[in-house]
Amino acid sequence: MASLGLNIEEQKAVDRFRKEVAEPSMTHLVILDFWAEWCGPCKALTPVLEKVAGEYADKGVILAKVNVDEERFIAEQFQIRSIPTVYALFQGQPVADLTNARSESQLKALLDQLLAKLPIQPGGQPQQDLAPLLAMGEDVLAGGDGERAAGVFGQIVDMAPGNAQAVGGLVRALVMAGRTDEAEAVLAALDPALASDAAIKRARSALALAGDKPDEGELATLRAAAAERPADMEAQYAFANAAFADGDRDAAADTLLRMIAADREWNESAARARLLQMFEAIGLEDPWVAAMRRRLSTILFG
Repeated sequence: MASLGLNIEEQKAVDRFRKEVAEPSMTHLVILDFWAEWCGPCKALTPVLEKVAGEYADKGVILAKVNVDEERFIAEQFQIRSIPTVYALFQGQPVADLTNARSESQLKALLDQLLAKLPIQPGGQPQQDLAPLLAMGEDVLAGGDGERAAGVFGQIVDMAPGNAQAVGGLVRALVMAGRTDEAEAVLAALDPALASDAAIKRARSALALAGDKPDEGELATLRAAAAERPADMEAQYAFANAAFADGDRDAAADTLLRMIAADREWNESAARARLLQMFEAIGLEDPWVAAMRRRLSTILFG
């Protein structure tokens, strides 16, 4: 969590979160519970979380709680809109949304799935610290070097084939490198237990969007059609898809946002659905996505 530009109270909140949640999550699976004193459902859920966390303590699971009234800045960073909201964190990153797991059996089932694929040994000691390698792969990917990123993520997958973040990163890197057939093969061979992971969903979105990539002449034709017929939703939609696949995400988002502002219900809200798919493909933590989401919220609710 960045600390630049924060006031003293916000910096204190970040420091508390780092000490109580982020640092423990480097070697443990942290159940992160956002709650408040006035929240009835929160009080009903607390005993369930505490009981299961206690039973799973020897498997490397701990419980951390964030009072949204006392830690508003932290709640804002996680974009908490309702409570209770419960996430699972590992190595500083959310790895699952546990909010809908309201019973012991539901929560245990989700934890068992996570523990089966995360490199945590009993007692919370990681088999291998993959965080620096994963961060390296993401940095290379963000720099636009798909081939090199594929090499980095490929090595991580060799070390930890059950790591969803590594597999998802490999797929996205292959897509960026234009090796979509290989990306499809990786997903086809995926362990079914990983299919619902957010990193895999992000990779699938990136692969699906890459299928719209046009050649230079086709892109120019679509761009011209969109400019000439601003009220033609089909033309706008086709151009937005092609622009994003070609790497011009600003043009794609601008076009889709204009479409949503003009007619948000067009084609069963296709423009909004495609924009959200683009957000997922890029990553919800990306600053560009955060900025576009604010613009979308202004259109929908402003």
